[in-house]
Amino acid sequence: MVKRKIIEIDESLCTGCGNCVTACAEGAMELRDGKAKVVKESFCDGLGACIGECPAGALKIVEREAEDFSEEDVKEHLARRSCDDIPIQACPGSGPRKFHSGPKGEAGGGSSQLSTWPIQIRLVPPNAPYLRNARLLIAADCTAFACGFIQRDFIKDRVVLIGCPKLDDNQEFVDKLTTIFRVNEIKDVILLHMDVPCCRVSKKLVHMAIERSGKTIPMEEFMVYADGGRVKKLS
Repeated sequence: MVKRKIIEIDESLCTGCGNCVTACAEGAMELRDGKAKVVKESFCDGLGACIGECPAGALKIVEREAEDFSEEDVKEHLARRSCDDIPIQACPGSGPRKFHSGPKGEAGGGSSQLSTWPIQIRLVPPNAPYLRNARLLIAADCTAFACGFIQRDFIKDRVVLIGCPKLDDNQEFVDKLTTIFRVNEIKDVILLHMDVPCCRVSKKLVHMAIERSGKTIPMEEFMVYADGGRVKKLS
């Protein structure tokens, strides 16, 4: 036991929304009987990334005697988790899911290669099981509409994360990707963006996230032209 900073939960304020559970990249939080609980003290790094996600103000950082934080314990814990361990938020469709891609058997419909959900960067839990050892496609929102063969050439066999570097909060964008890169062994990244200047900044944001994660992750960059959907490989 050491004296250190650790999260404390006021159960009288906790509404059981589950926001803190999905916000904790280490998987240190869970819901029990409708209330958030710390699974194990050694899983909590004491940084308080979950605090801003609590709408009820039930979380705070305190300094007290506690088990030391263990990165090895966290890795083993996350490896044992399944998608069913992560709570679905207020929207019933926001829980992480993995499913089979390919032909769906619908008459006249094209086949989708999408295999995970959600895909919005802001909604994806950093500790979603499908991110482990994943190959990522980080794509600007508009590329799906401009690039006619995005399913075949980019989405197939990859976990998809989408966002807009112009409309999204750039700091939030970088922070979420940094956490995803830090707590998962990402094999490689394809970055797909539009040819407009505001979209090209996504390369800088992804590079920042990789650098801050302390990892070395291979990345390829492709640019989609709005006038016809032509694609050019940039790196």
